[in-house]
Amino acid sequence: MNSVILQVFIFGIVFSLLSDCKKEVVKIAPTVTIAPVSNITGISALSGVTIVSDGGSAMMASGLCWSTSQNPTISDSKTVNGIGPSVFISSITGLTPGTTYYIRAYAINKVGTAYSNQATFTTLAPVLITIELSGVTATILKCGGNIISDGGFAITDRGVCWSQSKNPTILDSRTYDGTGTGSFISNVSGIIPGVIYYFRAFATNLEGTFYGNELSYISNAGYFIIKFNPDLTYGTVTDSEGNIYKTIQIGTQVWMAENLKTTRYRNGDPIPNIIGDGEWSGLNTGAYCYENFIYGYFYNWYAVIDSRSIAPAGWHVPTDAEWTILTTFLGGENIAGSKLKETGIIHWMELNDDATNESGFTALPGGYRRSFYSKYEGSFEPQGRTGSWWSSTESDKLSAWTRSAHYFNIKVADKSSIAKTFGISVRCLKD
Repeated sequence: MNSVILQVFIFGIVFSLLSDCKKEVVKIAPTVTIAPVSNITGISALSGVTIVSDGGSAMMASGLCWSTSQNPTISDSKTVNGIGPSVFISSITGLTPGTTYYIRAYAINKVGTAYSNQATFTTLAPVLITIELSGVTATILKCGGNIISDGGFAITDRGVCWSQSKNPTILDSRTYDGTGTGSFISNVSGIIPGVIYYFRAFATNLEGTFYGNELSYISNAGYFIIKFNPDLTYGTVTDSEGNIYKTIQIGTQVWMAENLKTTRYRNGDPIPNIIGDGEWSGLNTGAYCYENFIYGYFYNWYAVIDSRSIAPAGWHVPTDAEWTILTTFLGGENIAGSKLKETGIIHWMELNDDATNESGFTALPGGYRRSFYSKYEGSFEPQGRTGSWWSSTESDKLSAWTRSAHYFNIKVADKSSIAKTFGISVRCLKD
């Protein structure tokens, strides 16, 4: 009897120990790491997965997942490598050239899905720029491109494409300028005078066709050619849209020698284009409107002071005090106007005989757009009479300071307080 009791006692102890051991086996999600991304092209790359631990449960699948957004999951693009070995290499395909991707390894068991740390890489793409227009006549001009990098595959076609619409492609008018990297010049013909054209250099390789920055131009043998001072040396600056402006140093300051014509803030956000007079006059947020490309766009003051900035990087809209530095350097407001204005009467009306443009500023009479605060609500001041430019300085709750030049008083660059809802030109000043 004592022997039976002893056996039962021993069996109970063993069963209890076995039960405790079983409780200690805890199943968890796998542990997985990702290998460095390599063999990057414009459309593919390689990486690898290491399954460090199966988490105590049978593996069901593993692979790589990727996206253009951070922290990709298996709901995004992915490879499926099965349970496989603990270490394997996987191809990442179907990518877009010149794009940044985020990638993670994943592993799945019955408990759940685990991810590795995130890696990132950018696919290759040709790097190219559009070369500024030159050699302009009424119907012919020269432009071109510079292909800085082929993106990993030989350039098999290159040239310039153009259209009367923005973002032209090789399906529009185009030139054929050979193959390979480096600079090239294109002869563009068949231009219609007085029409706005948009140009981009392009380069084609095995992975597709890629485009440079966009330039724009209004063709006309006379009226649309700005008369910059030929005795001065001008620089250039490019805005966030790729528009290129001549710049000029005047005293200690460096100014744009052309009016601003961007349709986007520096961060890429669009500036609303407002056409209707009533809508324009009621705004208290940034907007622009189009009057004539050669004179630049008109902006209300709210666009001028927007924190996203309408000026190119390294530039800003001048304050009233900075305008005063300019006019003081040119001898004061009573004579500064003649030194600022473009010479001749191609753009200015008659009585512009005393204009010298000795500063190189090349002021043009683009006019301006009125608002409700004018009896001519929303209408435009005709071109040829006045050029006006915003400062970033407020004069009162409803108005801000501007500077102007006039055809009828060539010796004065006026300082005026104008309603913030007016549409006025902008010249930018280097920081």
